[in-house]
Amino acid sequence: MPDTAPDHAPAARAHPSLAEAFGVWARVAALSFGGPAGQIAVMHRIVVEEKRWVSEARFLHALNYCMLLPGPEAQQLATYLGWLTHRTLGGAMAGLLFILPGAVSIMALSIVYALYGDVGFVEALFFGLKAAVLAIVLQALVRLSGRALRNGAMTALAAAAFVGIFFFGVPFPVIVIGAGLIGFLAARAGNPSFLPAPKPENAAGDAAGAFLVGDDLPPHAKPTRAATLTVASVCLALWLAPVLALVLALGPGDTYTQIALFFSQMAMVTFGGAYAVLAYVAQQAVEAYGWLAPGEMLDGLGMAETTPGPLIMVLQYVGFLAAFRDPGMLDPVLAGVLGGLLATWVTFAPCFLWIFLGAPFIERLRENRPLAGALSAITAAVVGVILNLALWFSIHVLFRETLPVTAYWLDVDAPVLASLDPWAALLSAGALLAVFVAKAGMLAVLAGAALAGIALHLAGLVAT
Repeated sequence: MPDTAPDHAPAARAHPSLAEAFGVWARVAALSFGGPAGQIAVMHRIVVEEKRWVSEARFLHALNYCMLLPGPEAQQLATYLGWLTHRTLGGAMAGLLFILPGAVSIMALSIVYALYGDVGFVEALFFGLKAAVLAIVLQALVRLSGRALRNGAMTALAAAAFVGIFFFGVPFPVIVIGAGLIGFLAARAGNPSFLPAPKPENAAGDAAGAFLVGDDLPPHAKPTRAATLTVASVCLALWLAPVLALVLALGPGDTYTQIALFFSQMAMVTFGGAYAVLAYVAQQAVEAYGWLAPGEMLDGLGMAETTPGPLIMVLQYVGFLAAFRDPGMLDPVLAGVLGGLLATWVTFAPCFLWIFLGAPFIERLRENRPLAGALSAITAAVVGVILNLALWFSIHVLFRETLPVTAYWLDVDAPVLASLDPWAALLSAGALLAVFVAKAGMLAVLAGAALAGIALHLAGLVAT
């Protein structure tokens, strides 16, 4: 009997196992250099383009929600995507794996920094690595702008966000709230520029196969009252129970208690990532608590910029030094490790709460046009914010000195052109050519640039 099934019927997707998901998220974590822009690009490349686990529209919807949350948006996006494909266990696995490489790297560098105060060889490696990171961030900016800036209104929002934050220091939350309000009201009024983009004609059945999570709402993305209460109770207990135990056992004046309380507070207000909160953390850690010297905060941020994982992992370094310098009866290194792990715990535990509690409701609102307009506008504004970060990063990679320029409301750091680092510029140009012209893989670019940095250092051409 002949087969009467249509030739064009797509084959059913086999659901990937948790073991396969573990390998994918471990790979994402290992490649999570370059701050949120680069990390989001890595996830998009692997999860959407390569594995085809999540559709483009659903990826952007998840990204828009994560942009609204306090904390590291890339780590929360990994948690969200893991939850979409493999429920709560998959989300926890993706989120924890995303943190792990950065946590291990920052902890190791913090120990070296505290004991020896000299990370010259590592800095030589990072000198080259920064060039590759710059190229990866710019590549991510190009990719995200291509998806988000689909009309003149979105481009204007991105431009306004860039001008506001780069030249006038407008706070990131103000930009997010303003863009969201504009998008919400415009979409509600029926402005076509802010309505969801039409679905591509080939989105449902291209030759590579259907997406694992496409347009249909997954069964586990339908919130119930019992599930919501369970998630809220478990996540809040995991986050706040250690904090309460430290307050009761050690008192509010103990260093560990201060770490737990201070970084729990940071977890609630870290809109915009590490750069947005750096000034406040530095002021409190240096002046209020005396945990660090003024220049040490920038050293920590340098470590976080050039290691995998979220940039906000710099808070682990702060927690390490705080406990290392006030160890009590413990060995200073052991005390520092515990302090760093505590800071990491209270920084990232809330991230899982925001996703597991909020994502089911956000998924149900995916077809809400005013909300979609608000989220699309926020994504466009974030392109401008990422352009600001890319330009800031470029200035600090390529130039040794900057000069503050202030006039009326203008407040910007301009590069001192005479301080251009020719070797940094040469490595950056090579990395850009490798990424945009040779289409080299990310790992190859990172490894090549790092080795070049070490070679220049050994040859005495660059100082660390």
